[in-house]
Amino acid sequence: MTDQTPNPELRRWLRTLPKAELHLHIEGTLEPELMFELARRNGVTLPYASVEAVRAAYQFTDLQSFLDLYYAGAGVLVTEQDFYDLAAAYLRRAHADGLCHVEIMFDPQTHTQRGVAIDTVFAGLARALREARDTLGISSYLLLSFLRHLSEEDAFDTLAAALPLREAYRDLWVGIGLDSSERGNPPEKFTRVYARCAELGFRLVAHAGEEGPAAYVRTALDTLRVSRIDHGVRSSDDPDLLQQLIRQRIPLTVCPLSNLKLGVVKTLAEHNLARLLRAGAMVTINADDPAYFGGYVLDNYLASAVALDLSHDELVTLAANSIHASFLPTPDKNRLLDQLAHAASQG
Repeated sequence: MTDQTPNPELRRWLRTLPKAELHLHIEGTLEPELMFELARRNGVTLPYASVEAVRAAYQFTDLQSFLDLYYAGAGVLVTEQDFYDLAAAYLRRAHADGLCHVEIMFDPQTHTQRGVAIDTVFAGLARALREARDTLGISSYLLLSFLRHLSEEDAFDTLAAALPLREAYRDLWVGIGLDSSERGNPPEKFTRVYARCAELGFRLVAHAGEEGPAAYVRTALDTLRVSRIDHGVRSSDDPDLLQQLIRQRIPLTVCPLSNLKLGVVKTLAEHNLARLLRAGAMVTINADDPAYFGGYVLDNYLASAVALDLSHDELVTLAANSIHASFLPTPDKNRLLDQLAHAASQG
């Protein structure tokens, strides 16, 4: 979307609101133009003849059909510079959308399985994040995410490979996530590795309740002991669970355009984001894999505002929720919330 789309005034106002993005897969920000540039740089042959052909393939029927393309696209990421270029491009967009803080998920197993060293991934991402902190004023954290379609033993191996790098990236790497296909891969599959990550002091999140049932959300909370649920839109199927989420202020990192693109909802107007918000759930708006799903975070805010008739106060609440739900220290949260209150008062 651009400022030539409907509601340019609303878009400009939304851009001024300080906000955080908490559900963003950095591999999912790989735009086709950069995909082809990196393929040429690294001598990788893509199964598409042009940028247009790649975009034409973005007609997904479910999560797995997306993941097939997602993993193929990630094959162009080979060197530290590639990961730097990927993250730097996203951070420029994040800055343009008014983001002040981002918590970026990355999938080491996607790359180490192709022979890319895990320290190559860390080094490229970290260089871009630290540069953006210094030049754009965007703070950031990294969430190392395990692929749930692989085994828990593979997750343990990935953790073991990453831990020697922890000190070098202590300012960035604060958490652990769980992503990829939910079907057939319940949260309890990773109970032991999550327990170990908790012992190590990592913040814990997990995808649950996107294509999986509400029961996966409950298991992620009770068994994996996560403090934040990624997606979680199926939580409304279980009234008791929903009340627990509201009572305990468990954040849900909802991704509206992703849900629409993957068929979780047929139209954005039927999305339950507004109902969850109005019931008192700590809902946040995020982009998930924006290169594939047709919109970065500001696009998600705008599309949701229009489709769900969200008020200015509700949009400010969503931005505030994103800051509250972040892993930032309390003084940093309070500073951003003060900035948000000021920006909201100017709208």
